[in-house]
Amino acid sequence: MTSPAPAPASVPAPLAAADALNARLRATRTEPATNAQLEALALAVTANQPVLLWGEPGIGKSAGMEQLAAALGVRLETVVASVHEPSDFAGLPIVGDDPATTGVPMAPPDWAVRLARTGHGLLFFDELSSAPPAVQAALLRVVLERRVGSLVLPEAVRIVAAANPPSSAADGWHLSPPLANRFVHLDWTHDPRTVARGMAGTWPETALPAVEVGRVPGAVARARGVISGFLTARPGLVHHMPADAEGRGRAWPSPRTWEMALRLLAAGYASGAGREAQAAAVTGAVGEAAGLELLSYLDHLDLPDPDRVLADPDAFALPDRGDRQLAFLTAVVAAVQSEPTRRRWEAGWDVLAKAVDAGVPDVAARAAGDLAALREPDWPVPPGIDAFLELLQLAGALPGPR
Repeated sequence: MTSPAPAPASVPAPLAAADALNARLRATRTEPATNAQLEALALAVTANQPVLLWGEPGIGKSAGMEQLAAALGVRLETVVASVHEPSDFAGLPIVGDDPATTGVPMAPPDWAVRLARTGHGLLFFDELSSAPPAVQAALLRVVLERRVGSLVLPEAVRIVAAANPPSSAADGWHLSPPLANRFVHLDWTHDPRTVARGMAGTWPETALPAVEVGRVPGAVARARGVISGFLTARPGLVHHMPADAEGRGRAWPSPRTWEMALRLLAAGYASGAGREAQAAAVTGAVGEAAGLELLSYLDHLDLPDPDRVLADPDAFALPDRGDRQLAFLTAVVAAVQSEPTRRRWEAGWDVLAKAVDAGVPDVAARAAGDLAALREPDWPVPPGIDAFLELLQLAGALPGPR
């Protein structure tokens, strides 16, 4: 028979008084404030892109994660990467009755099981730059495939990591390029005035960006047009890995990180995130040089809402530059793809016809192929398609001549 647990001893009076003092110090209030770095972190988490916070020790990275988890209403699981072995992320082998038949499953750690059972949460890998290369390699699968041992983390589990610069980290290492290229890198700093006011008992509370369902189709279409148009104009930025170890351990452009930038832009458009937060998130994905070029491109692009264009195609003029024309037409076709009705499909051809009228049908050729692929069998071929008919017939996107 199990003995009952002993009753807890009463806390000595001196310690009880000290605990009461500490409890009073923990009681603080908040006030509304803007915080671009927290908003950028929330934007990346909303877009479900792994984030890596860079900052000196004691700068408040863990506190920021606690604030974000509380604001989102999710569980925070903190894992100090530097004190773990590779097997802690790859899983420990568990031999069953007949390994030749059932194989050897890899048992996940307790934190992964808790997140899987909850179905959502924030997974926070701290001190990533202090983890040796073997541990970083094991983390690749967790970050990329969301797999820990034989367990797949739910989609609603977001991944965030934190690192100190190698110069200030205990036994610091540069991140390997494959691992670094899987994160949105954000610099985490402090505002002395905010800290001073916090010591007086008042800390800032930032309203986090939230996706509005009604804005999703237009946001996705607009982001697709922007990234496609930009990379058409600057193909040399599609992939560029820095030559130095420090640069390879931070953000740099690759097809993977441009996909991140696409998702970040779409989430920013759909949530109404501030420009400063969007800029930090995008440059944190593709690197400062490529990110600043993209932001400059955005400043001069002025891409209209594609859903408004489809509602009244005659009210919008085709941009003058070829890359902007491509971004505009790509966004319009992406909007049709998100809601492929006959009316919107026909309106899409009215928009593409403007490229023919402007004497640049080659710019619209790719968009025309994508739009033609959306045609339902009972939809008649609209007049605006005539300029693209021969090209589309050769591609097999349309039947023979009418």
